[in-house]
Amino acid sequence: MIGKKAFPYAMITPSMIVFCLFFIYPIGYMIYLSLHDWNFVNPVKDFVGLSNFTSLFSEQEFLEVMRNSLVYTVLTVTLTTGISLGLAVWLNKQGIVYRFVQGAMFSPHIISLVSISMLWMWLMDPDYGLLNWFLGLFGLPESPWLTDPSTSLLSLVLVAVWKGIGFNALVFIAGLQSIPRDMYEAASLDDATWFRTFWKITLPMLSPTLFFLIIINVISSFQVFETIAIMTQGGPINSTNTLVFYIYEYGFNFFKIGYASAAGVLLLIVVSVMTFFYFRLLSVKVHYR
Repeated sequence: MIGKKAFPYAMITPSMIVFCLFFIYPIGYMIYLSLHDWNFVNPVKDFVGLSNFTSLFSEQEFLEVMRNSLVYTVLTVTLTTGISLGLAVWLNKQGIVYRFVQGAMFSPHIISLVSISMLWMWLMDPDYGLLNWFLGLFGLPESPWLTDPSTSLLSLVLVAVWKGIGFNALVFIAGLQSIPRDMYEAASLDDATWFRTFWKITLPMLSPTLFFLIIINVISSFQVFETIAIMTQGGPINSTNTLVFYIYEYGFNFFKIGYASAAGVLLLIVVSVMTFFYFRLLSVKVHYR
């Protein structure tokens, strides 16, 4: 029989085994591989120390990949959060129309990224795409979308925002509906303007929701892969190559496993540092209800 003190540990043991097997071990093995030169075929892994990391930072391509990842993350998180918050405030009402819009807006979230990527590749086709046809109706110049380095990354940001605003808006709506109504009634008695009510009541009370969404959006944006692999393959001229696709390319196309693992370690460090500083700097401003 298991003692009372050991019983809680016995209950969490299966979960801890799974956690260590599928989370801790892969991270440890990735760090181990980042210190070696290996090509998947040769059974011998040559220890090279930190040379894989020094090679990363000496490559202009890798620096461009990091810049692309940061730009993509900042634009995607900012636009998705801002647009979804505005939609949530507008849709936080009772009525069939508002419920229909909520359901329609959420539908892209449940569609696979592969299907969405194929759809947007057709919409953004420079010759036969629906978006250029729509621009032509208003006499606007056509856009090269995915075929021009100046617009390709922004086109991928558009796809990410379109897919993400539905989920974010519904989470914001759930947060809005949990705000006590008497706070708004008190504000109306004081003749507070809409902007002042939003700034002093709605936004502070939504801070836990906003905090949660920004964290998960930053992490998911840094891990973007499917849309790039299907729509651009990192091109044109490396303009849409981001960190996860760069790791995949060097690991499974060029078989530089140690080099790709070093890039993976840097991805882990970047996401961890950003999350840590976000928690340290901004979590103090969260008003927990």
